[in-house]
Amino acid sequence: MPTPFEVLALPLRREILDRLRAGPRLVGELACELGVAQPILSKQLKILRDTGFVEVHAEAQRRRYALRPEPLAAVADWLEPYRWLWERQLDRLGEHLDAMPDDSEDPS
Repeated sequence: MPTPFEVLALPLRREILDRLRAGPRLVGELACELGVAQPILSKQLKILRDTGFVEVHAEAQRRRYALRPEPLAAVADWLEPYRWLWERQLDRLGEHLDAMPDDSEDPS
């Protein structure tokens, strides 16, 4: 079974997860939104389902996929010790922006 990082390495899988953030979607909706053939999408959805990133609900012949937060929370937990790396950079950027003159100020 692939690790969460291996699952997230494929851009199409990340795009699927991005679409599911807005709420559950039918396979056909996802295929249309992403411009991907349904068999290709179904293969990637199966990987996402098997690794716990999504869950599927059957509605007659249709399948509605929804995001599961637990695997993403596990990735976030793993990244937590590294958060200081980008937070420090963002703090420095904020300080730099605060120190810049405001272009909207009237020079007169």
